[in-house]
Amino acid sequence: MFEKVVVIDCKNHLLGRLASIIAKELLCGQRVVCVRCEDINISGSFYRNKLKYLDKLRKRTNTNPQHGPFHFRAPSRIFYRCIRGMIPHKTHRGKCAMERLKCFEGIPAPYDKQKRMVVPDAFRVTRLKPGRRFCVLGRISHEIGWKQKEVVERLEAKRKAQAQVYYDTKKALLAKQATAASATSGKFDETLAKFGY
Repeated sequence: MFEKVVVIDCKNHLLGRLASIIAKELLCGQRVVCVRCEDINISGSFYRNKLKYLDKLRKRTNTNPQHGPFHFRAPSRIFYRCIRGMIPHKTHRGKCAMERLKCFEGIPAPYDKQKRMVVPDAFRVTRLKPGRRFCVLGRISHEIGWKQKEVVERLEAKRKAQAQVYYDTKKALLAKQATAASATSGKFDETLAKFGY
């Protein structure tokens, strides 16, 4: 990859597969921003995965739960923790790698105007056999105590409405340009082609 920052749209990607690819990129020195973490998919039925998460929540320090392990409820933090498990985060190299990662629910301000990438090797439609069950991370988070689901949905609806307006104006401008180009093309085309334009 090696661009300044890669923004990955996590919607409809499988949790573990996406995490492993991102972990490798981080260790190689690539900065990665993950958006729409609430729409990540997990293979297996919702009920089975919810039971797994509830089982995890029971694991804590018996004498003083403030000593950890800390169970994050937000989808972005669950995904962050998943990636952390694939990185030697206690070493200097691992710490530097984790600093290159950012995870968000929805698509916040600077990244909504940037090009977003997908990871074909981690797509649910390509990796999961049709008919197999899967669930969405946002729903699990909501049911184990994440309180911002409605807020994120409201902000996403607002962002999509703004994006639609932008796209419509862009489409109209491109159509205008195409008609203008077709109207002016003709006698000068051969001359310009001769000079490499």
